[in-house]
Amino acid sequence: MKEARRFVVKVGSTLVTNRGAGLDASAIARWAGQIATLRRSGKEVVLVSSGAIAEGMQRLGWTRRPHAMHELQAAAAVGQMGLVQVYESCFRQHGLHTAQVLLTHADLADRERYLNARSTLLTLLRLGIVPVINENDTVVTDEIRFGDNDTLGALVTNLVEADCLVILTDQQGLYSDDPRRNPEATLIQKAQAGEPRLEELAGGTGSTIAKGGMLTKVLAAKRAARSGAQTVIASGREPDVLVRLAEGEALGTLLTARTTPLAARKQWLADHLQVAGRLGLDAGAAKALLSGGKSLLSIGVKRVEGEFERGGVVACVSPEGAEIARGLVNYSAQESRRIAGRASNEIEAILGYVDEPELIHRDNLVLLS
Repeated sequence: MKEARRFVVKVGSTLVTNRGAGLDASAIARWAGQIATLRRSGKEVVLVSSGAIAEGMQRLGWTRRPHAMHELQAAAAVGQMGLVQVYESCFRQHGLHTAQVLLTHADLADRERYLNARSTLLTLLRLGIVPVINENDTVVTDEIRFGDNDTLGALVTNLVEADCLVILTDQQGLYSDDPRRNPEATLIQKAQAGEPRLEELAGGTGSTIAKGGMLTKVLAAKRAARSGAQTVIASGREPDVLVRLAEGEALGTLLTARTTPLAARKQWLADHLQVAGRLGLDAGAAKALLSGGKSLLSIGVKRVEGEFERGGVVACVSPEGAEIARGLVNYSAQESRRIAGRASNEIEAILGYVDEPELIHRDNLVLLS
């Protein structure tokens, strides 16, 4: 942690809004002061902040998070104004400027928009600006939403190739059981991101204000680990939590990355939350991908699900039903169905032409298992 240079810090709705009772300006001011300290020591920080919908709810007098999409979008539009104003005001006291960046999954699913978002964020960091990122809830729909800002924090971590993702919450970290129900629960100080037992321990959902829970944080750490980033889940109410973490103090739960960073293009593929279709593989094809480092050939595909065009991102599914890889497919869904289970040298006879001998080339494929 002491060696980390670039941080992504995610702050949850419960902390930002003081459990839903309007924006907690004093708490935001404390985090701004800590981030200013990190900046002076040469660290770069990207802030992912929840709170727009919760602030909008407070301004509208709503006590429970609505379910209707248009009401959520309205609350976000109302609340985003107050959220941005408070952040800019608090950071200005430390001589720092902020930039509001609103993202949807569509921004990161499209390769060109992904690269544009990356370039913008890296430019802001180079200029000494603190980006404040939130999901663009005013236009997002259920089909294209990230679902929670923990996931968004992990995607941003991968996007800017940050060294560490810090998820601030109202808990001290990940416990062996729910500490609110079991006083014997113990804090897990260190574990490896992606361990199946962590997801079992996390369980549960968020409050009536927050969207996520501890499970989304564990899954976010697993996703952030793909780019080699460490994740810390810690209490946002701990004094000087960000400064102390950056100095190497052990706070909260550290979830370490065990893998080397994925190449940027493959990281983009892995980060797709929605895929255009699914390819069901036979045992031989699954083995070839997982252990042989091979491309996916049409002969190893048993079924094709969904509708997609050439170049779409599709999931590769093992005979047991687990998604083991995803990649850019060289043929449309209609074409893939016609050549599924057939050898590469038969493609031209079946389709009347051959685009590529592989259904997915290994350079355009990333393993998830």
